[in-house]
Amino acid sequence: MLAAAIKALTQMFSRPFRTVLLKAVGLAIALLAVLAIVLYRLLSWLTGAGGTWVEGTLGPMAHGPVAFLGWLLAFALGIGLVAGAIFLMPAVTSLVASFFADEIAEHVERTDYPLEPVGTPLPVGRAVLEGLKTAGLAVLIYLVCAPFLLFAGFGAVMFFLATAYLLGREYFELAAMRFHPVGEAKALRRRHRTTIFIAGMFIAGFVSIPILNLATPLFGTAFMVHMHKRLTRSGRTQELLEPVRGG
Repeated sequence: MLAAAIKALTQMFSRPFRTVLLKAVGLAIALLAVLAIVLYRLLSWLTGAGGTWVEGTLGPMAHGPVAFLGWLLAFALGIGLVAGAIFLMPAVTSLVASFFADEIAEHVERTDYPLEPVGTPLPVGRAVLEGLKTAGLAVLIYLVCAPFLLFAGFGAVMFFLATAYLLGREYFELAAMRFHPVGEAKALRRRHRTTIFIAGMFIAGFVSIPILNLATPLFGTAFMVHMHKRLTRSGRTQELLEPVRGG
């Protein structure tokens, strides 16, 4: 597993990957910008027109609480933009991966496994659907874990473990679906759930590093292509050994 992670890291900045890296980083930055704008406009409304509307609805007695809430939300605006960029990165990279996973995976398969057949690219709709599902789950997990961040880092641990599970599952399935039907790829992931979860910790660690985490789709996809190859090879070896043991 460590060898696969190191190999994926060394491949990230190789010449064939640079174009994909630029496209993936550009899309990730664009998505983060959109999220930041949405969050900014939402909080601006709450501290401006929204506060005026609430005060007008509840009457003059609400001025003090509404003013305090406005100050609190203004403070949350600055913190929220930074925290959102950090904690929503797993969701952003999951969506970005759905657009570039096949291009990255094909580079790895042709370079490192030239004697083996190249996988079949996923239909765009299926790839984007998988990315949206994982992104939605990542946002939900962020919302669940956020209150626990106040308890001595307990929320951060929860978030890290949940991110490891989600990203491990996402990137492994994208790699496996190039060679297996959807149901079979998911069954393969469940069969090796512990290994894939541990591998997901490598990706969760990578996505937690600011700036570098913009390249998570490259690292995660390349890493899981190697993991898929190793797991399917070990599975085939096991199948070949079964008749010998039975005899």
